Amino acid sequence: MPSPADHAALADLNHHYIRSVRESDVRWFDTNLAPEFVNGNADGSFSDRAAFIAFIGKPSPVSNLRVGDVGIQVVGDIGIIHARTAYSKPDGQAGEGRYTDIWWRAAGRWRCVAAHVTRG
Repeated sequence: MPSPADHAALADLNHHYIRSVRESDVRWFDTNLAPEFVNGNADGSFSDRAAFIAFIGKPSPVSNLRVGDVGIQVVGDIGIIHARTAYSKPDGQAGEGRYTDIWWRAAGRWRCVAAHVTRG
């Protein structure tokens, strides 16, 4: 059975993940992404860890990123976070999407092993 501490730890990681996207904080991602991390991008392509961190290091093409409807599940040493996003596109239009992040706990530490983003 998942503990409240697991849920709290994943909620905190989710908060910092989004903050780090907003702030292009590659240091946080370098610390918290597993070596085998892969991201499913909104265009259907995939990025490995190095490509994702390089992308994060550039200014984001979206602004005013907001998160809602966050759901956190813990199954053993796997944490799954689903959420809805809202943001402003480069042309000022409103955009929305969803993401799923998969976290793995090893040696007492959570690291993100996979993520998937959709945008509309």
